[in-house]
Amino acid sequence: MNLDRALGLVREVPDFPEPGVLFRDLSPVLADAAAFRAVTDAMVAALPPGIDTVVAIEARGFLFGAAMAVTAGLGLVAVRKPGKLPAVADRVTYALEYGTATLELPADTLAPGARVVVVDDVLATGGTVEATAGLVARAGAHTDAVAVVIELAGLNGRSRLPGGVPVTALLTV
Repeated sequence: MNLDRALGLVREVPDFPEPGVLFRDLSPVLADAAAFRAVTDAMVAALPPGIDTVVAIEARGFLFGAAMAVTAGLGLVAVRKPGKLPAVADRVTYALEYGTATLELPADTLAPGARVVVVDDVLATGGTVEATAGLVARAGAHTDAVAVVIELAGLNGRSRLPGGVPVTALLTV
């Protein structure tokens, strides 16, 4: 399956999670093996050389990040919501459009000097990716790239990311 056809499976759900929001649902892409493979392959193909670790953001980022890690032969670190990890190296609380959120980095998983790609499903306002890149930096590693399936360009999330970090978005809306 080609990438355009795979991305054509993204379902638009109006008024979710609240009135006025148009939610992009990636479930149909994940449910179709060929589409999931096409998306994964495209994200891996865009990785800069030298990446050694995928840092995937809970929860939907796990799905794409794990597939990328296996495909590319890279390590995987899952950044989690609070209370999910038995050992936490670091945590960050950050602002969202509708409140705050916290993410935690598992202990003993991200090596100092690691070159990582931060992976999530959607880049919206950039707060979640910015917070994750901060955890990566405080661990002594370096965010060399960001990979997402969808970017909501009107929310200008790229402006919150560390300068010079390339962002791969397979679909920009």
